[in-house]
Amino acid sequence: MDLGLKNKIALVVASSKGLGRASAEALAQEGAQVAICARNEEVLRTTAVEIGTSTGSEVLAIPADVSQKEDVERVVKEVVEHFGTLHIVVTNAGGPPAGYFQDFDDQQWQAAFNLTMMSAVRLIRAALPQMQQQQWGRIINITSLSVKEPIDALILSNSIRAAVHGLAKTLASQLGQYGITVNNVMPGTIHTDRVEQLAQHAASRSGQTVTDALADMGKVVPLGRVGRPEELGALVAFLASERASYINGASIPVDGGRIRGTF
Repeated sequence: MDLGLKNKIALVVASSKGLGRASAEALAQEGAQVAICARNEEVLRTTAVEIGTSTGSEVLAIPADVSQKEDVERVVKEVVEHFGTLHIVVTNAGGPPAGYFQDFDDQQWQAAFNLTMMSAVRLIRAALPQMQQQQWGRIINITSLSVKEPIDALILSNSIRAAVHGLAKTLASQLGQYGITVNNVMPGTIHTDRVEQLAQHAASRSGQTVTDALADMGKVVPLGRVGRPEELGALVAFLASERASYINGASIPVDGGRIRGTF
């Protein structure tokens, strides 16, 4: 199936590794030219070379911290200056730290809000003029299954990622007239550095090894395993494509069936 992504310009943030990298790689495999950003410049540039070599697509690496307003605006400006436009934005950020309500003060709540919510707001705001001008755009937010089924030790993520979904649903209504779709992808337990950190947190509380904690994460999934990053990347590429032109305002899990609810 041709997804119609050849020569589309995509920006994927927090993409030197994990779900961001998998999303950028999937888009590049379909012929999109991709800009990636992350804080660690060395890892980022290595990732850009690896994706470009494996896919044949141009990959632009821009070091940036998406929790900083100035960095977000600079990244979008550099993408447009380099490629001439911007069609696809994939918002993403490392999850807030694990913990319980009493573990966090106001400053930590504000930092989590700035990272998770405001990075998405600022990226979308900066990219919208290009999308509106060309009457075509795709905004895809990588969030978490915790929006549908809160996870006990993730009070910050449970609370703030839900705000991203409220933003996306509202924007889906407001931006459809410009040919712009807005959707959310909700990863479940997928083997990334973030899941390794959560496994370490669980292991420290239970006395398990990290390996056992990871195995237990897979046991609660109907497919009996944790997911692979490329399984989420494939959905991101589809939602970014011409083939997904009538999917708008949706929140789609990639969780192996872990969410038990029917809605």
